[in-house]
Amino acid sequence: MATQAAAKRLWKEYKDISNPRISPVANKQIHVECDDDDIFKWKVALIITNKDSDYHGAYLKGTLKFPLNYPYSPPSFKFTPPIYHPNVYNDGRVCISILHESGNDQSDEPDNECWSPVQSVESVLVSIISLLEDPNISSPANVDAAITFKKHKDEYKKKIEREVVRSRGNVPDDFVWPVDCDEVKEVVQPGEDVEDGWWEDNYYDDDEDEDEDEEEQDDEDEDEDEDEDMDSDEDDDDDE
Repeated sequence: MATQAAAKRLWKEYKDISNPRISPVANKQIHVECDDDDIFKWKVALIITNKDSDYHGAYLKGTLKFPLNYPYSPPSFKFTPPIYHPNVYNDGRVCISILHESGNDQSDEPDNECWSPVQSVESVLVSIISLLEDPNISSPANVDAAITFKKHKDEYKKKIEREVVRSRGNVPDDFVWPVDCDEVKEVVQPGEDVEDGWWEDNYYDDDEDEDEDEEEQDDEDEDEDEDEDMDSDEDDDDDE
């Protein structure tokens, strides 16, 4: 029964994360595939679109495996092939709090950062993308990478550049890169009235413009009155 419930939830999450209307941000950064006969194993590709990331432009493949009692136990994620990163083991496994169960006395990780049934596949993969951009060197899985990141940043970046180039060889022929990696266009949900919002914004903008025009007109009228007064005074002086 637990297996059936887990499979049902995974199918829903799979459909949601693949739908740009439901997950517009994740849809630009995450690509998932799974076999019809095994919903407990997903093939994942992480597309690094943040231009400030050392991994910008990378297409990183991995495998996501789920336990039969999901979501009560966390999934596991492994990069295939492994990547060079302080929080990735040499075999490609990722060390991150959200993939660890809470209540582990041997770990100093806060429970609110660990796995719980309210988490989702999307939250896991987005957290991994964030980890790529901001490594946790206080708890490294790859000590060499952590030291290189901390003390020899230029060397670290060169290694990552090679990782990015290598990852490009994994890109499918039919894959289309996001047009603008930094911009995720707002997806209008069914039932939303776009024109109402547009009208409201422009309505207040027009009021501000009208107020500015009235103030400018008042200033011009005052200047004209001052000029007329000066001309009148000059005429009086001439008459004298």
